[in-house]
Amino acid sequence: MKQHDVVVVGGGPAGLAVAITAARRGLDTVVVERASTPVDKACGEGLMPSGLAALERLGALAHLDRSDSSPFVGIRYVQEDGSTAEGKLPAPGGLGVRRLALSQALATRAREVGVDLREHTHVVSHVRTPDGVTLETPVGRVSARFLVAADGLNSPLRKAEGLEVQQDVPRRYGLRRHFRRVPWTPYVEVHFASGVEAYVTPAGAERVGIAFLWEDGTVPGRVGFDSMLERFPRLAEKLTGAEPDSQPRGAGPLARVARTRVADRFALVGDAAGYVDALTGEGLTLAFACAESLGALLPDALAKGAGHDTLLPYERTFQQVFRKYAWTTHGLLMLARRPRLRRPVVRLLGRAPWLFERILAAVVT
Repeated sequence: MKQHDVVVVGGGPAGLAVAITAARRGLDTVVVERASTPVDKACGEGLMPSGLAALERLGALAHLDRSDSSPFVGIRYVQEDGSTAEGKLPAPGGLGVRRLALSQALATRAREVGVDLREHTHVVSHVRTPDGVTLETPVGRVSARFLVAADGLNSPLRKAEGLEVQQDVPRRYGLRRHFRRVPWTPYVEVHFASGVEAYVTPAGAERVGIAFLWEDGTVPGRVGFDSMLERFPRLAEKLTGAEPDSQPRGAGPLARVARTRVADRFALVGDAAGYVDALTGEGLTLAFACAESLGALLPDALAKGAGHDTLLPYERTFQQVFRKYAWTTHGLLMLARRPRLRRPVVRLLGRAPWLFERILAAVVT
């Protein structure tokens, strides 16, 4: 049985980014994905400036279908009374991109650099030994010197490795759908209402994505896309007459914690490595930063046996970028849960866009 250098479980953006980076550094890399590519997922679909730069470094930006993407210049908060605050992102701004189009661009680039991408293949079990890892799949065994778990929020590999940390925190969920209409603003909008937020992203020349985020127990009645939209009359008015362009897709609970990201011949990346919430829109950017760090480290780590200690530079990179993301996200969640505090803060930012822009620059760079 052939032994690959690296096997990545999960063909989403994080997994493909690791695979591309590793393959470009000469490693024999295989990706196993239980679904077919491109892989869809409920997410905000916004790339911040550093995430956009990472996509270009990976060589995937050139493969992106631009009809499925739309640039945005900044972030706008919209409150119940119509008051707003908007701030521009650092140049060159961000990019809203349909998740399917992003997945397709990354998959195309992965194949271009020699990644063996195996679809409709799920992991039944795995074994790590001092010499490597072996995956059992319905279509046969896969052997490699190193295993990357990029298998999402509910990561079975994180649980199988005993790295799952149970949390006693409010459970948050997301629900996303697209509509066929020209984006009405060059900003990503975050609309606030009691117990729920609506995240609006331009995701194509004639498409907008709407993602609702809410805390379990805060929304009365049956939760559904239409009932959520009714809580945002100004947003609903913008979508009058617009045809749905996708089916509703949900995700959650969102918050996840792992004990560590690394073990001998093993690493977690992407949502599997840890997640707080989608409210800041930084998930993809965080995933790319960590995926590039891990992929760049792997040749040297493998040359030294790929033990836990050889992977600590990746763990430190994760902690560095995740700490800022977590701090920002927890702060925004605190405001979202306390409307009496959030309303004057947003009004202040609306009167002082320079302050909002300084905050955005500190967060996304």
